[in-house]
Amino acid sequence: MGTKPENRKVGVIGAEGRMGRAATHALLEADGLEVVALFDVNSGEKPTGKVPSVNSLSGLIEASPEVVVDFTVAEASLSNLPQIAEAGIHAVVGTSGFTEENHEFLDGVFQKSSCLIVPNFAIGAVLMMRFAELASPWFQTGEIIEFHHNEKVDAPSGTAIATAERMLEASTEWMADPTSKETLSGTRGGDAGSNIKIHSVRMEGMVAHQEVILGTTGQSLLIRHDTTDRSAFMPGVVLAVQRIQGTGLTVGLESLLGV
Repeated sequence: MGTKPENRKVGVIGAEGRMGRAATHALLEADGLEVVALFDVNSGEKPTGKVPSVNSLSGLIEASPEVVVDFTVAEASLSNLPQIAEAGIHAVVGTSGFTEENHEFLDGVFQKSSCLIVPNFAIGAVLMMRFAELASPWFQTGEIIEFHHNEKVDAPSGTAIATAERMLEASTEWMADPTSKETLSGTRGGDAGSNIKIHSVRMEGMVAHQEVILGTTGQSLLIRHDTTDRSAFMPGVVLAVQRIQGTGLTVGLESLLGV
């Protein structure tokens, strides 16, 4: 996805949310980037520091950004992204909850620009997923536990789903779940396929955390990543905005990190 451009103009959708605010601050501080417009359905048209807020997506597009960062929800993204694609603007998407059908749709509409969907912008989380993928062929059982703040509305997280998908691509030799009776329904978590289970925790005081637990005869391996502050996501956001190019859909930061 290329080298860092100079003077790249950026717009932010979902600018009033926690991630949107943090991303705006990081983008304003980054070299070679210029934030030209902010849009959030919960705010009107007004100046926000050095950057104007617009009251519509069309207003943001009229500001002529080269890249738009989207921190909304899947339903809003699926409405906004085709318009961004039609305008030939690149999209860096931090929204979770997309399906495979959504991915196919977005890959089809981004014919003049690129859409990069990032389940997790933390560099450590990307490495965690890679380590789990590398370890999977050497283990027979695997489970994922993801922990998030109690304002996250969807479960499981995009990071957990992406981790499970990579583990399943790395190995098909997963043992069957021996549980024959759940005294409490759902205790064994959601089945991501081939008996890899995902468990979701929503709790006050947490930000974003994940454990991948792998087991085989006589041993187990725990891979854990902790995000204690949203600032951990910002280097990944800036990297994505600086380097996105081309056309079509890409999922994950891996292509930018070489892992």
